[in-house]
Amino acid sequence: MRVLNIHGVDDVRLDPRAPPVAGAADVVVAIKACGICGSDLSYIRKGGINRPEGGVTPIGHEAAGEVVAVGSAVKDIAVGQRVIINPMMTPSNIGSGGPEGAFCDQVLVAEARVGAAILPIPDDLPYEVAALAEPLAVALHGVNRTGAKPGDKVAVFGCGPIGLAMVLWLVDRGITDVIAIDLADERLARARAMGARATINAASENVRERLAQLHGTARALFLEQVGTDVFMDAAGGPGLVNQIISMGKSNARLVVTAAYSRPVEISLGMMLINEMSMTTALGYPTEIPEVVAALPRLRDKVQSLISHRYRFEDVLEGLKVAGTPQSAKVMVAFDAA
Repeated sequence: MRVLNIHGVDDVRLDPRAPPVAGAADVVVAIKACGICGSDLSYIRKGGINRPEGGVTPIGHEAAGEVVAVGSAVKDIAVGQRVIINPMMTPSNIGSGGPEGAFCDQVLVAEARVGAAILPIPDDLPYEVAALAEPLAVALHGVNRTGAKPGDKVAVFGCGPIGLAMVLWLVDRGITDVIAIDLADERLARARAMGARATINAASENVRERLAQLHGTARALFLEQVGTDVFMDAAGGPGLVNQIISMGKSNARLVVTAAYSRPVEISLGMMLINEMSMTTALGYPTEIPEVVAALPRLRDKVQSLISHRYRFEDVLEGLKVAGTPQSAKVMVAFDAA
């Protein structure tokens, strides 16, 4: 068997490994599909996460597969069951600094409980669609944090997989005036396919002027600002937070889901003027069961998030593509999946 391990900075390898063995409270899942996440790419650039000296960091956390072994104390999970793994509910922190990563033929899920680390999926749901539950849940948590409702005007910055999924969820809950902003025309086209009313290419257009045209204008004390109610930062670009603050109207809201590795200077003076509310969103504390329930209904739209597919043996090529602006979700398939 094989597992994808980080050995050092920009050093990731497909290594051999022994098959995992389930303890009494564990299950083993044969991976059928696993998506490449921006977190995986950042771990590779950093040389791993929680990697011991001379050791490795196994990666991969957006996974779906089939249960192939069940510990004697595990309840309500059966061999042959089709499932997704919720890595936030695994004590081994699968794919994010623990001893297991899901870019492997089989992964051990410790202390497996149905409805927590393991969620069953319908028999007719493709594994590659099921594997998108994790990033979809990240996006849904971000949308939930906005408090956005039908009638709100929303701007989503960044049209990678998370930003695109945010557009999907916003539109799904009846918010029709969603504007997507990115630097790549390919990603903007995907945002329109997700239901964005309009898109802005920040590389060639003035974002503030275009938002004012699309969302109208509104006041913040003595200033004329854009009429956007909710801003979502799924891009993490330099200076982006302050750019958003500078255009916000009174009581506009900003939710940051992008991962910032360095401190960001914030214009509190402008926030005093517009009384903007700013918060963050990380992971998916409660959202993943809701996502799994919605996948059959949203199957076609969700599947369209996948821009590239690679076999597990070609995962290193997939990692290269996942870092390009032309990609959306890069999916890795195992066996005949």
